[in-house]
Amino acid sequence: MSLTEEQRAEIAAHGQEVSSTLRPTVPALEAMLYQPLEVLDHGFLRVIDYMGDDGAIVQAARVSYGRGTRKVTEDAALIRYLMRHRHSSPFEMCEIKFHVKLPIFVARQWIRHRMASVNEYSARYSILDNEFYLPAPEHMAAQSEVNRQGRGETLAPQAAAEVLDILRGDALRTFGDYERLLDEKEGYGLARELARINLTLNTYTQWYWKTDLHNLMHFLALRIDPHAQYEIRVYAEEMLKVLHAWVPQTAAAFEEYRRGAVTFSATMMSVLRRMLAGEVVEQAASGLSRREWDEMQASLKG
Repeated sequence: MSLTEEQRAEIAAHGQEVSSTLRPTVPALEAMLYQPLEVLDHGFLRVIDYMGDDGAIVQAARVSYGRGTRKVTEDAALIRYLMRHRHSSPFEMCEIKFHVKLPIFVARQWIRHRMASVNEYSARYSILDNEFYLPAPEHMAAQSEVNRQGRGETLAPQAAAEVLDILRGDALRTFGDYERLLDEKEGYGLARELARINLTLNTYTQWYWKTDLHNLMHFLALRIDPHAQYEIRVYAEEMLKVLHAWVPQTAAAFEEYRRGAVTFSATMMSVLRRMLAGEVVEQAASGLSRREWDEMQASLKG
């Protein structure tokens, strides 16, 4: 991971600051504040700020004045009920802000999750660093034959090495051109907002990303799925660790009812009832398409 000495000093300074507050805090998350969690080759994820905890969710659901005197088990049961029945408003009472360093192509996929506030490093005003993402050989794969947006078999070592040479060469060459376009003495002095258009999508950018707990869990449910692209999934996996530190009761309910659960359609439920009654049901007579049938069978097999 590439952190400058200035950034390391800034992180260390934040760690020395102490602020008094009447708000509830979470010791496990406090210990993680500002600390970079390494992702990919040059990326990281940092928690910058947060509001609320498991108690805030319970408080909002009960619309109470205080944090109450109920037992922890009762609070956990309520959170599980809210998660199970998809009552999202209480989870929206909690918010979290991340500082993320990520490749541009991952950022463009990430930004599709629109329920967040985002402020990205501006290459109109500042010059980007010479940092770009290169996949590890084990993640170099051919196009999947069954999934139009996924990967198939890993490339042979020789082919993977050749592809990496191409990616590295293109990134180095375009960044060199980017610097020459910007150079006012020996280059062209081109405006930064124009010079940036030549850069490759594996160039790193940074942003602050703030969202509420409900939308964070929606992001995680999609991006920690094994079918998600590896390069965004590794960020989601680090964010899942943050979720467990921040709101452990909510995280446990999320694992139970969102991450570890599947959803069946009305027709799927009808087929399942027929199977449980002892009927042998074939796909042709099930009312399900071949894809739906395969998905249902895969879910049942685990």
